[in-house]
Amino acid sequence: MANLSSIGSSGLQAAQLRLDASANNVANMNTPGYRREVVAQEAVAGSAGVRATLQREQDAKGVALEKEAVEQMSATYAFKANLQAIKTQDEMMGSLLDVKA
Repeated sequence: MANLSSIGSSGLQAAQLRLDASANNVANMNTPGYRREVVAQEAVAGSAGVRATLQREQDAKGVALEKEAVEQMSATYAFKANLQAIKTQDEMMGSLLDVKA
């Protein structure tokens, strides 16, 4: 069984990277020739969880504030979901220790 805390913590890191990239995009939206940062996520088979990598878009289309707002909201929800997964694992572990003790 995969370690739930490693799954949750990698999800937290990915969500934080998405928030950071989006904030950087908003900060640089008026920079000429700026290429938007995007975060690519992929599942990690061996250790479970997710690997997030920061990339640049190939073409310089510019930054759309509405797209960045949606990205930030989505990353915030992902952060909360992964935090809830870690919290639930901690509660389950506490219940298991109570039963064994």
